[in-house]
Amino acid sequence: MISFDERVAIVTGAGAGLGRSHALALAERGARIVVNDLGANLDGTGGSSAAAEAVVAEIEAAGGEAIANGANVADNDQVQALVADVMDRWGRVDILVNNAGILRDKSFHNMDLADFRTVVDVHLMGSVYCTKAAWGIMRDQNYGRIVMTSSSSGLWGNFGQANYGAAKMALVGLMNTLAIEGQKYNIRVNALAPAAATRMTENLIPDPKVLELLTPDSVSPGLLALVHEDAPTKVILGAGAGSYAAVFIEETEGIYLSPEERSPENIVARWDEVIKGDGQIQFDFGGLQTQTFAVRAATAE
Repeated sequence: MISFDERVAIVTGAGAGLGRSHALALAERGARIVVNDLGANLDGTGGSSAAAEAVVAEIEAAGGEAIANGANVADNDQVQALVADVMDRWGRVDILVNNAGILRDKSFHNMDLADFRTVVDVHLMGSVYCTKAAWGIMRDQNYGRIVMTSSSSGLWGNFGQANYGAAKMALVGLMNTLAIEGQKYNIRVNALAPAAATRMTENLIPDPKVLELLTPDSVSPGLLALVHEDAPTKVILGAGAGSYAAVFIEETEGIYLSPEERSPENIVARWDEVIKGDGQIQFDFGGLQTQTFAVRAATAE
C-alpha cells in the first residue's frame, strides 16, 4: 500500500481539473497538501481564491490536512513566499506537482508574441520557479519527488498550440537534466503527459462520450506512481482513461558517411536508412550521443 503519511505536497493549479484530482488523491493517502491556484480564467486573466479554498474544504472534510495558496506561479517572488509559508507551517517539502497552466490557442501565423511568452511563462517558468524554490530544501532533506506536466501537444504537436507545445516539450528537457542532477540527493524527477477532460481540453474534444472516459481521476494514479517513495526517475508517463504508458525519446542507428561522402545528396539518397527504426538507442544523458558519434567515426573503416 503506497502511503504519503507525513509527506508535504505542493500541487499547483489544484483548484480544478487534474490538479484538484491529484491533490485529493495525495491527501486520501495521508499527504499534507498545499492547494495552489491563482483562480484565473483559462487564458490566465483574473483571479479568485474560491477554487483553492473549496478543494481545501474537501480535503479537510475527509479528515485530511491542507492549506490554500493563491500564488501566481509565473511570479517568482510569490512562489518564494509560497514555499516560505509551507516551511513555516510544516518544515519540509517532499513532493512538488507542477500542474498549473493556461491556454491561448491560435495558429502560429495569427499568434501574438505576447501570448506566446505568457503561456511559456506560466508552464515553463512557473515550473522552474516552483522547482527552484523547493530544490534546495529537497537537497538538504535528501528527499524530493517532482513531476512536470508535459503534454502530447509538446511531444507530438497540435494545431494552434505552438506556444503551449513549446513549453510542454521544454519541460521534458528540464526533467531530463534535473533527474540527473537530483540522483545523489534522492530527488526523483518525472514528467506526466495526461489526457483528461478538463476546461483546457473540453473544446478540443467534441465527442461527449470520449470526454466521459477521460476523467481526471483516471490520470491521478499515474501521478501518484511518479511521486511515491520508490518512484522511478526520468520517466515520461502517458496517462488517460485508465491507460498508462511510458513515452521514450530514441535515436535511430542511422548511417555513417566518410569525409568524402558527406553531402546532403548522400544523406537524402539514404534517407530510408537514416529513419529506419532498427537499433534505436535511449541515451541516459545527452553527452552519450556525442560519444556514440565520435566512437563510430573513430572506428570507421
